[in-house]
Amino acid sequence: MAASAKARGTGIAKRSPEYIQQKMREGKAVIAFNQDGIWAGFCYIETWSHGEYVANSGLIVSPNFRKGGLAKAIKKKIFELSRLTYPDSKIFGLTTGLAVMKINSDLGYEPVTYSELTQDEAFWAGCKSCVNYEILMSKERKNCLCTAMLYDPKDHYEPQETKEFFEEKKSVFERMLRIKQWKLLRPFFKDDKDSQSNTKDKDASGGGAGKIKSFFHYFFNF
Repeated sequence: MAASAKARGTGIAKRSPEYIQQKMREGKAVIAFNQDGIWAGFCYIETWSHGEYVANSGLIVSPNFRKGGLAKAIKKKIFELSRLTYPDSKIFGLTTGLAVMKINSDLGYEPVTYSELTQDEAFWAGCKSCVNYEILMSKERKNCLCTAMLYDPKDHYEPQETKEFFEEKKSVFERMLRIKQWKLLRPFFKDDKDSQSNTKDKDASGGGAGKIKSFFHYFFNF
């Protein structure tokens, strides 16, 4: 998982082999194999805030089985397992990729602000191993390169609605992800003099509230 994240240039919360093994023993993981028994992919379930929140973490597909729809199949299966095991829990995810955003939208996830995620310190401590942790902390855990997405069983759009919305706004999302990355990374590429002179500029804040139809602040909540 860590090697895959590094190759993509994205962050990941690292877990020990023992931790992953425990998830499998507890039946909180989906493992994909091909017809010959060769490992093809994996994902597991984590719970936070005493079960109020569930995260589907560690999604990975073996390089030999990529670009064939397996990631989507695993995400669908782990989502179904999460709903079955924790029917009242909110299911959330953090992603830097448009492809994962599409998969999540197909399942009924909506983009949300970080304030709507678990505030469990143990969850955020897992971000310390991520290459973008410094950015997360500089924004007081209110924003980072990842986009937050949430499925709330008590208050959610139907998958067909979120899927259609994503398809309609896909190009906008893609452009916003690039702008967000530029906006958040820019201070880390400036020298001290430039950083000091532009302190006020980089403190501009965005706002907004509510549901998926007003999504601009999910990307620019500075």
